[in-house]
Amino acid sequence: MSEATTPKDQAPNEQAQTPVDVATDIPLTPAPGANKSAARGNGLALLALLIAAAGAGAGGWGLWQLHGMEAREQQQLSQLQDGRNEALSAAQSLTQVGRTLEARIDQLPSVDELESRRRLLTQLQGEQQLLNQRLETVLGASRQDWRLAEAEHLLRLASLRLSALQDVNSATALVQAADEILREQNDPAAFAAREQLARSLQALRSTLNPDRTGLFLQLGALREQVAQLNAQAPVFSGEGGVLSELASEGAAEPQWWQRALQTLSEYFRIDFNADRNIRPVLAGQSLTQVRLALSLALEQAQWGALHGQNDVYQQALQQAREVLDAHFDLDNPNSRALRARIDELAEQPIAVTPPDLAPTLNAVQAYIQAKQAARLQQPSETKPTASAAEAAEASSQEALQ
Repeated sequence: MSEATTPKDQAPNEQAQTPVDVATDIPLTPAPGANKSAARGNGLALLALLIAAAGAGAGGWGLWQLHGMEAREQQQLSQLQDGRNEALSAAQSLTQVGRTLEARIDQLPSVDELESRRRLLTQLQGEQQLLNQRLETVLGASRQDWRLAEAEHLLRLASLRLSALQDVNSATALVQAADEILREQNDPAAFAAREQLARSLQALRSTLNPDRTGLFLQLGALREQVAQLNAQAPVFSGEGGVLSELASEGAAEPQWWQRALQTLSEYFRIDFNADRNIRPVLAGQSLTQVRLALSLALEQAQWGALHGQNDVYQQALQQAREVLDAHFDLDNPNSRALRARIDELAEQPIAVTPPDLAPTLNAVQAYIQAKQAARLQQPSETKPTASAAEAAEASSQEALQ
């Protein structure tokens, strides 16, 4: 594979060179065999060059592959080292976790202690189940008793509202609520009690219910009007009286004496028919006392109207009329309007005849007593509770076995 030429190759080449005549410089014509040997030598040289180039390329590629293999080996060695480090750290972590688990396992109770705790838990569950059953049994009856006691209390309150305040609206609402409670019981034994409740409701709805609040407010407005009431000063209807009449008699042209009588009538008055009673004009403390007496009478009427006391109401309005007639002139428009309004309010009915709720209350009480007696006659509830306790104990013993 060397590029050096052999003696055999040099001989044909030398023979292939064209001889030149030194004297004449005219090339000589070569022979045909010499050209063929020269072409063969050139092909062999080219082939040798190609083989040498291919060998050099193969050697370079081999060197490059060798360098790549070394780089990969280095990378694999580094990865292997990293894996060894991770494995060591994981082993250390596992060791630490194992120590922690061992410490926690050491802290766990023993088998005997776990068995005792399981027994206690089983016993507690049985007792809790028994307590739940007892509680449901007690509350099932207690709810009904509470509702029936509430109905009885509502009827008592309605009777009290009727007797003390004669409040028909409140009593109707209370009786209606008691009837709703009995309807929720869904018990055929409550038919008699609900019948009495229906009668009481119908009696309350047909009872006259006066507007006491409206009367109270109207009397309060009259009290405010009394505070502004003033006495009217008396005035004479005639102008001059007898002197003026004498001055106007006579001729159309007044005389000197007629003019004198006319002037005198402006200072003096002579009236032969002055039989009307003229009250003195109230002023100062007297007027204040009269206003106070009239206001107190109206306030007493307010109390009677609000509490349904017809006697007190009528007596207070009569006292107000007397004070108004005695100290104020009815010719005064304010006094006349106040007197007319008092007369109108005196005709308003405030007395209420409430129905008797005692039969209804007795019927509800009888129903409650009958229901309690029927509950006491039922079998005792301790038997199912005892059987439940025995079942719980049996289940706990089976679990222990």
